[in-house]
Amino acid sequence: MPADPPEVDSEAAYWREFLTKGDGAERRLRMLFKHIPSDPRCSLCAAPFKGPGAPFMRLMGKGQSPQQPRTCTMCFNWVAAQHGGAEIEATMLFADIRGSTTIAEGMTPLAFRSLLDRFYTVATRVVFDEDGLVDKFVGDELVALFFPLFSGPDHAAKGVAAARALLEATGHADPEGPWVPVGVGVHTGLTWYGAVGQGDQTELTAVGDAMNTTARLASTAHAGEILVTTAAAAAAGLDPGLERRSLELKGKQLPTEVVSIRVDPPVAAVA
Repeated sequence: MPADPPEVDSEAAYWREFLTKGDGAERRLRMLFKHIPSDPRCSLCAAPFKGPGAPFMRLMGKGQSPQQPRTCTMCFNWVAAQHGGAEIEATMLFADIRGSTTIAEGMTPLAFRSLLDRFYTVATRVVFDEDGLVDKFVGDELVALFFPLFSGPDHAAKGVAAARALLEATGHADPEGPWVPVGVGVHTGLTWYGAVGQGDQTELTAVGDAMNTTARLASTAHAGEILVTTAAAAAAGLDPGLERRSLELKGKQLPTEVVSIRVDPPVAAVA
């Protein structure tokens, strides 16, 4: 991680600068680490915790943190020491397994756990492939972030690309159908990102209304569907001619304008 923040008039200004412009050396390391097998890996620097590269990562101080297994020891210690954050524009992706209660009802607990493990592995890979950050897995839901520090200025386009890749990787484009049904929500907006908690309970996460909006989109999306807010669609450069819908999301006072992207099996040609 970067050196300790310099003395500045505003802690928020420092964190905003770091999260939007970032540290060049840190980005280069992440680009390198993400190509070294294998998952799981640090959600910040992409250092692998397993596979042939893991012993070298541990020698560098980048073994899996016992306090926060989603980060390496070096990243966790830096976050815990700095404990800051700022409001930034980011792209959020929530992906939800549709009908998970019914799916679990028809499987043994061990089989359902294996299904979730497979989903977690696939989801982590597609997020890292698009330079995103896995914020957390909550039961059957993925929460991922794309923001300038790691994803660059085109974070919205990368968020949409990750959503497409996730649906394809879960089989929604296969003729036989998906091996797990997933709906996705993508939104671009202002969020607060930084360290929350104290001591060993410190973690990096995002909070704010934009996160709530994205979660509602994912819970509304059908299997094989990506609901993208018009703000994210415009930032991602999606076709402005895509059909728009106005959704009444639970807990939201105003309608949310979205476009719908579907990943379906190819239609068989008529002889």
